[in-house]
Amino acid sequence: MSATANKSSKLGTTSPPLSGERLVELYRTMVLSRYLDERVWLLNRQGKAAIAASAQGHEAAQVACIEATDPSKDHYLTYYRQFTAMMALGTKPEEMLRGFLAKDGDPMSAARQFPLHGAHPRVDLFNFSNVIATQLPQAAGVALADKLRGDDAVTIVFFGDGAASQGDTHEAMNFAGIRKLPIVFFCENNRYAISVPLNKQMAVDTVASRAAGYGFPGVQVDGTDVVAVYEATQAAVNRARAGDGPTLIEVSVERLQPHTTDDDHTRYRSPEDIAQMANKDPVKITSETLRRRDLLTEAEDEAIHAEAKRRVNVATDTVDAEPYPDTETMFDHVTSNRDEGGS
Repeated sequence: MSATANKSSKLGTTSPPLSGERLVELYRTMVLSRYLDERVWLLNRQGKAAIAASAQGHEAAQVACIEATDPSKDHYLTYYRQFTAMMALGTKPEEMLRGFLAKDGDPMSAARQFPLHGAHPRVDLFNFSNVIATQLPQAAGVALADKLRGDDAVTIVFFGDGAASQGDTHEAMNFAGIRKLPIVFFCENNRYAISVPLNKQMAVDTVASRAAGYGFPGVQVDGTDVVAVYEATQAAVNRARAGDGPTLIEVSVERLQPHTTDDDHTRYRSPEDIAQMANKDPVKITSETLRRRDLLTEAEDEAIHAEAKRRVNVATDTVDAEPYPDTETMFDHVTSNRDEGGS
């Protein structure tokens, strides 16, 4: 076990180890997410998809976090870089593409929202704003409601290092700490708040160290290590479910693409910094780990990639051929119709 994973044991719980079969399945989700992510960027360049924020580099952290929770009862508040988390929760490639291509049948916002920002009740995803960090106070409210009802549920809220500098984050963590809410704050630290590097965002070394000021544990984990992230999240979830309050988990990841499809990271990142990112690709690292542990052969790995590519191709062809929403439905659900009993 890595040193970062050992930190999770300080939370006082022990998680069951992930089986080899489950590790391969998590890797399968990571690969599918990567191919879909890459396809959305291509569709954007073709003028078909709206702005997108890539999860490339975040896949291992997101899939491991979801694996450590219970989707049948837990709640998830995401942000715009959650490709893999959403897929791990059961969102289908076709559903995500309908949002990016603004097609009829988009289950998250009926093609009316920034892609992936709408609610998806089937997988318990909450609607959120593109304003940074607003999902954190919302998550604290969800956790408070669960605690008042006596529900055995934990809320997971995802955010980046840029959001960690916002006032909403302080208010949410302070509120959650005082009331010992069943919530896990999951910070995906990729070192850049758009173009602002970490050393210009905060005076401390880690986001996790801030948890002490709110009266709950903070742990830092290697975000490319599926097992380490799983163990840290499982410990935090168990702690929250036992009534012991929040945990702040900071996963160290690399943002392998610019901030969004509208960004050019060569304007603020050095060529050396960009080049070294390839060494921290979680898909590559996980593949190598599975092969080294004899859990995956080269042929099996190639088959996983081929199937992911096939699924993304099928989803792209399907959604590309679908119609856009009728313009007459533009104001549906926005204003009431008094003739139909609205008020």
